[in-house]
Amino acid sequence: MATPWNGAGRRIHIQEVGTRDGLQVEQAFVPTREKIALVDLLSDAGMAKIEVAAFVSPQAIPALRDAEVVMREIQRRPGVTYTALVPNARGAERAIDAKTDELNLVMSASESHNLSNLRMTRSQSFIALSDVSALARQARTAVNVSLSCCFGCPMEGDVPVSTVLGWCGRFIDELGAGGVTLCDTTGMAYPGQVAGLVAAFRERWPDKELTLHFHNTRGMGLANVLAAIDAGADRFDASLGGIGGCPYAPGATGNVCTEEIVHALALMGFGTGVDLALLLQAAGRLPALIGHDVPSQILKAGRRLDLHPLPGDFDAIRDRALARAA
Repeated sequence: MATPWNGAGRRIHIQEVGTRDGLQVEQAFVPTREKIALVDLLSDAGMAKIEVAAFVSPQAIPALRDAEVVMREIQRRPGVTYTALVPNARGAERAIDAKTDELNLVMSASESHNLSNLRMTRSQSFIALSDVSALARQARTAVNVSLSCCFGCPMEGDVPVSTVLGWCGRFIDELGAGGVTLCDTTGMAYPGQVAGLVAAFRERWPDKELTLHFHNTRGMGLANVLAAIDAGADRFDASLGGIGGCPYAPGATGNVCTEEIVHALALMGFGTGVDLALLLQAAGRLPALIGHDVPSQILKAGRRLDLHPLPGDFDAIRDRALARAA
């Protein structure tokens, strides 16, 4: 029987967000061809879902100004969902025209964060998302809603579980969202809290697609993933190299690192369908593309059983040790 420490082959779906959530905060513009090659390599590696880009104003996020070209020219792999963040109806129209599989709509569980991040109240955001959802239904395009600050707001503190579930209910019942993502936007989540919120969501919507989106700001990313798995979650966003961050959360770091999560889950017997070697190959491209090192510890230290050669004088060392013993 599967446990958090022995997955017994239980399938965990890993969803890559580095190509959007990660690249959007970078100062360097990653060339369009390189973005396409990166997405294609992630597809080959077996990611369940890839958030390719964001269809936002180029003035707002210049790093993703090539969203249409990237989405149109990637190689689509069967079984992989290619999603994009869309903030409004215009973004949805662009994403649908570019043949995006799923629209990811975003608002915050916190009124302060929503106003700071989106310049709207939560009620205003919901109305705007309703319009986007209507466009998606007309185009027969799937919709996922990501709810930011579910585990805490940097300006308000804890967000009540009832508030989080209340908005989830509106997304599911009124917008017809196919999936909901509970986001730890600022890295404030801790394992006991995660387990409680996931269990409460699963009790109310046992069959609804649920994704967890964690940041590793306070070093609890992997612990939170395991707590969520134990409570019934099986889908997780992660970012290649551990890049990313939130501009409205001082000190916030990147998402949980894709290759670190895949590596850890494989050691514990979970099945992710991800080729770790190809994933590391993709992550290894990042420093040159963005112009700086990335948080990934696997890139630095290697996998657990990536062994090192013996010292060149090992035979002499052994002979001296044996001679002393004699």
